[in-house]
Formats: sequence, C-alpha cells, structure tokens
Amino acid sequence: MTDTRPDHRRSYRYYDLVMAAFVAVYLCSNLIGPAKAAQVTLPGIGPVTFGAGVLFFPISYVFGDILTEVYGYARARRVIWTGFAAMAFASIMAATVVALPPAPTWQNQGAYEIAFGNTWRIVGASLLAFFCGEFVNSFVLAKMKVKMEGRQLWMRTIGSTIFGEAVDSMLFYPLAFYGAGLIPNELLPTIMLSQFLGKVGVEVLFTPVTYWIVAKLKKAEHEDFYDRATDFTPFSLET
Repeated sequence: MTDTRPDHRRSYRYYDLVMAAFVAVYLCSNLIGPAKAAQVTLPGIGPVTFGAGVLFFPISYVFGDILTEVYGYARARRVIWTGFAAMAFASIMAATVVALPPAPTWQNQGAYEIAFGNTWRIVGASLLAFFCGEFVNSFVLAKMKVKMEGRQLWMRTIGSTIFGEAVDSMLFYPLAFYGAGLIPNELLPTIMLSQFLGKVGVEVLFTPVTYWIVAKLKKAEHEDFYDRATDFTPFSLET
C-alpha cells in the first residue's frame, strides 16, 4: 500500500516502539558515550582514538531512515522533536543533579562530574547539531525516495546519512570545542573527518539490517509512505 498524503486517522502497530528505540539510542549516545575516550588498534593503521558515543549515535540515523522510509517525513519529524525534548530534559536533570551539594558520605562527586558534567556549550552544540543533522537526513531521504520512485534503498539511506552526518559534524565540533582549550583548534578538522567517516561507516554496515527492518515494517504496517504532498517545515508536530 502506497500513501501519497497524510492520513491523520491511521494508527500503527510499531511506530511508538521505533520512536522509543530512536530516543533511547540518542540518549545513550549523548549521556553514556561522550564521557569516555576509547582506543582500538586496527591492522595496518595502528591505534585509533575515538569518543565512545560514535558507537551509538549513527544508529539513531538508522532509525531515522527507517521512520522516514516507512512512515514519511512528518511522522519522522515528530520523533526527532521527541528526541530533542528528551535530551534537553535529560541535560537539565543532569546539570541539576551534578550541581546539588554532595552529602559528606558521598565520595564520588568528581567521577560523577566527569561522567555527567558536560558544559552548556557542549550540550547546546549537541542539541543544535542533532536537530539540524536529523532533519537534513530525513528531508534528503524523503526527497530521494520520491525522485527515485522508491528504488535503491541503500543509496538513499547512505546518501541521506552523508548529508545529515556532514551537517552534524560541521556544527557540533566547532561550536562545542573551537577556542575552548579542550581540543587544539588545528586538530578539529581531523577529528571531524574521522568521526564523520566512522558514522557513515556504521550506516553502511547496518544497511542489511535496515533493509530487513524496513521490509518487515512495511508489510506489518501496510505502509510505504511517499512525501509528495508534505510540508517539510521542521517547526511542526503535525503528522
């Protein structure tokens, strides 16, 4: 079944579950991953250091692709806003808990601050980069689907991720770290490029999984949405 315009009366069996998975992955990538710098040794390359969040964050783009491909841009937009609101709330709660005076018996305040004490500059950069990157990803995928008449899903998911992750990386790293003294300014382009390539690489690796989930959802939901009459403004919750 192919839809070309929104049906506000439609209900779906798995839409809420995909939304929950998207938000969970996004929260994990921002609350668990960034606090740790990991290092692995790759054959022929040597030691490679990266933020652990790179393992989580690209998966949110996989879910974004699935949402747009099956349910359309407008319903993906609603999920992106949900993730944005959840991360904003989690950031406020983390800052509040970190700022609370520790009890005399609590000896782990320093470790807690390292894990959850991101500066507002980093939090703001992360939220803005996520907002712009996810909407670019969804917009490009929706437009490519109509243009390509639903063919070559792999090209659309990878292509949209390239655009979305490029926007995300170009916004986040300069806004979060330029001139802050945490990362030398001259290293930022190298870090941006390595993180971008790593995230796109995860999307490529997950392509078979994306195909499988998309096929199952389209069959279960009787939905294969084409955004031919969609209002692409990001500033709406209408579906």
